[in-house]
Amino acid sequence: MYSDDALVLGLIGTTFRAARLPAIRVTVPAALAERAVAAWRRDETGAVPDPEHPADRVRRYRAGALALIGLSITERGQLDDDGNAVVELDPELIGVAMDAADDVARR
Repeated sequence: MYSDDALVLGLIGTTFRAARLPAIRVTVPAALAERAVAAWRRDETGAVPDPEHPADRVRRYRAGALALIGLSITERGQLDDDGNAVVELDPELIGVAMDAADDVARR
């Protein structure tokens, strides 16, 4: 049952991705924005193991999403009056960040 539901959710996600949803304006707290930018600037040269453990793949994918958020902040971010980064992000990056929030909540 859950496998079928996960497949349907993935198909819905595929539909959303094909729809090219508009960017969403978000505010990233200053300290977190700095870490996202640092992730973008970090030089990653390690090889991906073959086969890659699924949990490691998720962590790598999320690290890549963080780096892309950092790139967006670097290229298009503006500072608000409190020093936070305001930037328009692809909804897919926001979704990845929100999925990662579930793991943070469980800690």
